[in-house]
Order: sequence, then structure tokens, then C-alpha cells
Amino acid sequence: MKASDLFIKALEEEGVEYIFGIPGEENLDFLNSLRESKKIKLILTRHEQGAGFMAATIGRLTGKVGVCLSTLGPGATNFVTAAAYAQLGGMPMLMITGQKPIKSSKQGQFQIVDIVDMMKPLTKYTRQIVSGDTIPSRVREAFRLALEEKPGAVHLELPEDIADEKTEVPLITKSSVRRPIAEEKAINVAVDLIEKAKSPLLLIGAGSNRKMTSKMLLEFVTKTGIPFFSTQMGKGVIDERNPLCLGCAALSSKDFVHRAIDNADLIINVGHDVVEKPPFFMRPNGRTVLHINFFAASVDPVYFPQAEIVGDIANSIWQINQKIIPQKTWDFSYFLKVKSYVDGHINEGSDDNRFPIYPQRLVSEIRKLVPEDGIIALDNGVYKIWFARNYPAYQSNTVLLDNALATMGAGLPSAIGSKIVFPNKKVVAICGDGGFMMNSQEMETAVRLGIDLVIVILRDNAYGMIKWKQSNMGFENFGLDYGNPDFVKYAESYGAQGYRPKSVVEFISTFENCLNSKGVQLIDLEIDYSENDRILNHEIADRSQLI
Repeated sequence: MKASDLFIKALEEEGVEYIFGIPGEENLDFLNSLRESKKIKLILTRHEQGAGFMAATIGRLTGKVGVCLSTLGPGATNFVTAAAYAQLGGMPMLMITGQKPIKSSKQGQFQIVDIVDMMKPLTKYTRQIVSGDTIPSRVREAFRLALEEKPGAVHLELPEDIADEKTEVPLITKSSVRRPIAEEKAINVAVDLIEKAKSPLLLIGAGSNRKMTSKMLLEFVTKTGIPFFSTQMGKGVIDERNPLCLGCAALSSKDFVHRAIDNADLIINVGHDVVEKPPFFMRPNGRTVLHINFFAASVDPVYFPQAEIVGDIANSIWQINQKIIPQKTWDFSYFLKVKSYVDGHINEGSDDNRFPIYPQRLVSEIRKLVPEDGIIALDNGVYKIWFARNYPAYQSNTVLLDNALATMGAGLPSAIGSKIVFPNKKVVAICGDGGFMMNSQEMETAVRLGIDLVIVILRDNAYGMIKWKQSNMGFENFGLDYGNPDFVKYAESYGAQGYRPKSVVEFISTFENCLNSKGVQLIDLEIDYSENDRILNHEIADRSQLI
């Protein structure tokens, strides 16, 4: 068979259902082979970056490798941000790029960029396929490494002449691998540390987003009564309505939850590593940190745990659960004081009727209307902090945000990817006007696919987070304000529905109507970020009740 046919069969063997991307001249053999597939659907996107974000989201939500496709040169370079997004965020993703013939040149160096070398620092594995006979082994190795903890991005380059080769090699069957488990000695050390601590506190990070890990952690907090908090990417691993939940460390310091962190003598860190923005800072001679993860800790100036358990996280927590004995000497009284204070104050402003809408009111109303299993996909901006901090997640992977690369432009594509995975769930893309415009063209993809999707654009006509930081650093306002299109007409031009509410009450009714409507619904919503200074500069967190 043709090498491109073999490549598609290898992808089918790995269970691939979708390939997102934009083919080019160098992919035409691959594209024709894909046309013949009964198992894989091509989803044509409007930009390679959007394709990469969608593929990464497939990996994030399913635990399977998401796949995206581009041609050579500029198509392949457009994958760079998506590669970093998947790699830092721990999302398994394969990028397939085309290339000119490698046995003879047709056009000199036209469009030639060394994509394999470019991808080396951004991926776990990158190879050019130089023979059709190597396709089964290259694909199998790429998938194996993409899924191996910590999951991430891989890349294969298929040159045009190799795709057209004839080959007779067989496929390689997908292998079954179990994660290594932690040794008993490490478990015993951890149990001893926890039992001897005065005020242990549990931190849940992104690596805990596994079904069995979620189950084991719930059993752990139920048995021990140890309070917990999460990182931004660990939201929902345990239902945040749990009475032992202290909230999310949306900021790095001085917020409500950091009062509890400052009073813990042991932090049990499950699934967090230094790729995600720090939820707390370690200091010499400070609190003890127990690192529990699939891999050893990367030592950093603000993270250098004194004890580690390395191995399958769910199994490690299960082993701890079997041995640990809750201690009468544990003192959680301060944590519970923080919990009570948070419950009373974190939602201040959630009933404020002023318009443009305040962030607290926005978050509150969206939380009321989105179902428990509904998914919100956030772009990157200051509103991401408000949602991480004020929006309780009830289930894993229902708040999709990026706190590793923290890229703009991912909100809409990740929402589209989510809707493809879960067509019957309510999905809402929440984007700033800046981030939305970076991949707004993917609205056409959503309309063409016929999916039901709500897009909320938070409009302040500026790069608001940087503008806020500019002001806080004492600089004058400069270089961050811009104009916007008429988003309602823009949506309509793609075949979507557009709305521009003029009050909080109108927004609530519009949002509820959009959630229950067919097709792509866009809401252009003015937002007032003046509350950023009061909340995010920690004015409330410094009140005397929590000192």
C-alpha cells in the first residue's frame, strides 16, 4: 500500500477519531488516504493554531492523543503556540506536518524550515519520516510518549515523496502499559509526616485530573478531615462545594486561601508541579512540603519539597488511605475560620446590578445557569482569575483554563473541542475581546460543524490585564487600548446569532436563552474591571479578621 495509507491505518489502530487542521500541497497523498478512512473524521479549521488547541483539548478531556495536521513552512510554524500549550499543560497531542520531497528537490529551498529542529524544545518527541517502512514504529512511539506521564506534545513530519512510497510492513499493535507504583518506604515516610503534623493541608494540582485519583482523594479527605485547596488547573477534582474545600489559589499570595496556607506546617501537594504558576512560595526553613506525583519534583527557587512519593498518584493515595490514622492532635480550627470568612466574603458584589457588569456578578450568574457537568472554556485575561477564584467547579475538567503557558486565543477553539467530545453537554467559551479576536475565525468552524455553543465576549476595548498591571506598577496608560468590530454583526456574518445586552438583568435572560438554543450564540458583554484593584490587590484579604 501507499505509505500515506499505512499512516492512516496506524492512526486508526491508535483509536484516533478526529484530525484537526489545514492541509496543503504536501499533504495531498495523506489527505486522499484520510478520505478513504471510515474511522477518522477531518475537521477543517481556519488556522493551524486553532487546530492545535482543539487537538490538545481532545487530549485533555479524553486522555487519548488529539491529532492535528498542517502543511510545511508557515503552516507548521503556526503550530508552535499550540505545541507549547499542550506540552506545558500536560495534554497528549500529535502534530503531523508535511514537507517537500527529501529525495529530490522540486523548488530549491522555497518554504523550507527545519520544523523537526524547531519542535525539539517544545515536544517530547519529534521525527521526520524518511521511509514508509518506519511509519508503524514512529507512530507507535509518538503515541506512547505523548501518553506517558507527564503527557504532552509530539510531532511527526511526513515528506511528500515518502507519503507516495509503496510499503508492505505490518502495523504495530498498541501496547498496554501500567504506571509504576510508589515504594512502600516512601508511603510510610509520607504517612508519618502527615500524622505528626499539627495542621496539614492538601493541595490538588492539574496532575490529579484522573478519575481514579479524584475518587481516592475524596476518600482521603473524608477519612482524615484534612481541608484542601486547588490550583487553577486542579479545580473540580473534588467537588468544590465540599465543606472541607478552602477554594482555589487563583493568585500566588495574599488571597483568602493563602491565609490558610501560611498557617499550615505541612502541605500535601498532589499532582502539582512548577510548570503551573505557583499557588504558594516555599522559603528556607519554612513549612514542609510532601510532593506526590507521577514524576519527581523539579527543584525551583520557590519549590523544593522535603519528601516525595513518585508513582501512580491514585495508587499512592490509596496506599496512604490504607495506613493513615486520623490524629486527635491535628488542629484545623484556623482553616475552618478561613473557610467561614471566605464563604461570607468571596462573593461580595455577586448581586451588584451596576452595568457594565462587575466580574463577581458575571461569575455568579454563569455559575447559577451552567449545569453541574457543563463546561466553561476560558481564554486568558484577568477574568480568568475571577473565574478560578469565584466559580466553584463541581466536576473535573469542567473549568478549562490555561495556567501553564497562559496563552491568549485558546478559549474558543478549546470550547469547540469540548463540544465535539461532549455533544450533549452545555459548553460556554468565555473570552476577552483581545483573546477572542486572535482565533475568532473559528466561529465559522463551529457554525459549519452545526454545534450548539455559547460565546461570551467580555469587552473592555483593551488588553485589560496588562493595562491593570501597568497602572499598578505606576506607569501611565499607554499602548494597550484598541477598537473592536461590531461583534453582533460579526457573529451574524458567520451565520451565528449575536446579542448585546444593556443591563445585568438583560444579560441573565439572554445567557439563559442562549444556553438552551441551537447553533452558535454570541453575547457581546461590557465589563467593568475597576474591582480588580480592590480584590486582586488583596485589600479584602488583609482585613484584621484573618491576621
